[in-house]
Amino acid sequence: MGSNRQTPAASVHPSVHRTRPVRSRLALRTVAALAVTAAVGALTAAAPAHHGAPPGAAPAKSPLAVGYGGAVASVDADATAAGIDVLKHGGNAVDAAVATAGALGVTEPYSSGIGGGGYFVYYSAARHQVFTIDGRETAPHSATDQLFVENGQPLAFADAVTSGRSVGVPGTAATWQTALDAWGTRSLGDVLRPAEKIARDGFTVDATFNSQTAANQDRFKDFPATAALFLPGGQPPAVGSTLRNPQLARTYQELGAKGIGSIYHGDIGADIVRTVRKPPVDPAATRVVRTGDLTTADLASYRAKKQAPTHTAYRGLDVYGPAPSSSGGTTVAEALNILEHTDLAHASQAQYLHHYIEASRIAFADRGRWVGDPAFEPVPTAGLTSKRFAASRACLIKDDAVLTSPLAPGDPAHPAPCGAAGQAAPTTYEGDNTTHLTVADKWGNVVSYTLTIEQTGGSAITVPGRGFLLNNELTDFSFVPASPGVPDPNLPGPGKRPRSSISPTIVLKNGRPDFAIGSPGGATIITTVLQVLTEHVDRGLPLVDAIAAPRASQRNATATELEPALWDSPLKAQLESIGHHFTENPEIGAATGIQRLPDGRWLAAAEPVRRGGGSAAVVDPAGN
Repeated sequence: MGSNRQTPAASVHPSVHRTRPVRSRLALRTVAALAVTAAVGALTAAAPAHHGAPPGAAPAKSPLAVGYGGAVASVDADATAAGIDVLKHGGNAVDAAVATAGALGVTEPYSSGIGGGGYFVYYSAARHQVFTIDGRETAPHSATDQLFVENGQPLAFADAVTSGRSVGVPGTAATWQTALDAWGTRSLGDVLRPAEKIARDGFTVDATFNSQTAANQDRFKDFPATAALFLPGGQPPAVGSTLRNPQLARTYQELGAKGIGSIYHGDIGADIVRTVRKPPVDPAATRVVRTGDLTTADLASYRAKKQAPTHTAYRGLDVYGPAPSSSGGTTVAEALNILEHTDLAHASQAQYLHHYIEASRIAFADRGRWVGDPAFEPVPTAGLTSKRFAASRACLIKDDAVLTSPLAPGDPAHPAPCGAAGQAAPTTYEGDNTTHLTVADKWGNVVSYTLTIEQTGGSAITVPGRGFLLNNELTDFSFVPASPGVPDPNLPGPGKRPRSSISPTIVLKNGRPDFAIGSPGGATIITTVLQVLTEHVDRGLPLVDAIAAPRASQRNATATELEPALWDSPLKAQLESIGHHFTENPEIGAATGIQRLPDGRWLAAAEPVRRGGGSAAVVDPAGN
């Protein structure tokens, strides 16, 4: 999408089921409901763990669960079961979220793990308040705005991603400990034990894991430590086989016993630095693997940042998300504020999609100009999330015409009706793999947490003997300004956090949790969260149906991406008739969510199909 990078060949979009064409709001609801019904059969209890199952056993997953005592939704049955186990034994939502995340580091190692970072959003039932943690990776202190420039030209993405240069200081372990210290009730060692067991005993490989490995095989084979773990016998692990990671089990055990100091001041960190500075490449490999400049001092100075969330009011609800360095909270909030000017509940499906697409286009234009790491850039968070600024931008949307991308940004400090503030710039590329989990407990605490190593498979570099992949998050920086002469707040810098699109979101009604959502998907995270939220709030879809519904994603680009069910729908022609342009994307996002029902039960929801389907569970389905 951006002019300064190439779309990576290693990205994988597993095929999604093609539903019947969507012809109306009712048809959309029917498509989503049929997808959920086919996958669920009926409301089910917590999905049982499949670690320790015999080779060939399929993971037990359900995208929907309703009950009492707390809920967990993630992409993986083992990870969801780990969180449920913590809740069953008296842990709270924060304890369970860290346990779930630790397990995802085992079963979703190409999307998450202690080699990466993320954003943690927490609602405290005791304080009736939302808090966030920015656990984003940081650049080495030696980094300059020329980090990804060689001989006066920006590196191709493919040359940058598989390198030590792309690796930022990992923030995940610091996020876990910060959350547990502030709001948890268990030690890090306690909540990592389920993940440690899964790593030691193994998990069952599914089709998604197999296909993601195959898509990265050419990268993985060039690093002996990665190949030994993820290419047994030189090939992707077979569907139904059991994959064990005893190295990661030992790493988790050390992390639990010694604390996160083992990463930021100790032996694990020393191994990370050694690996980044001299990536261990197979001598037979022909790949040029650039080194990084990470130091032990960079790790020692890292801090996960507790900070206030972004907030906007929408249709009588309070919507909270992560503040910058993530652009998710500001961009979702701005788009919602723009959409509040339209009666989406009574619009036709085509008009709903039109306004949703145009609001996304506008919000992404403003995101590109204004959002970066606030420690380095003056990010106008209050202005971007204000109703006044949204009103000045909403007037750009016409019912019978389409805006042209790239669209010029507005100025939050000086909102002018339908005005622009400077030159337009395209949206740069952002890796598309991440994972998301949502958790609630019996006390009413809620966590929405998205964690990542950026690209599918991250940098492809495993820390030898440690069992985890390192991130390539620094490629989320703009390599050069997105458009010459246009200010870009997302250029690299010393100790700087690259802009993220991660958007874990908690929605309150009358000061109490209504629902929480989030998704992986790079920059499509923002549009996925926005679409699920508006499908649920405005269009009346049950949360699980809103998650299952076919998606569109517009990010200030010439063409809007459509999933197959919309691509094959008459809606596409209706939208093209007023000027929209489209390209097909087989899969956009992979959301999970939880919801507090009026009778006090929790509903957990996950994808029925995307990324192989998700896993939703509750502590007590029957209320015993």
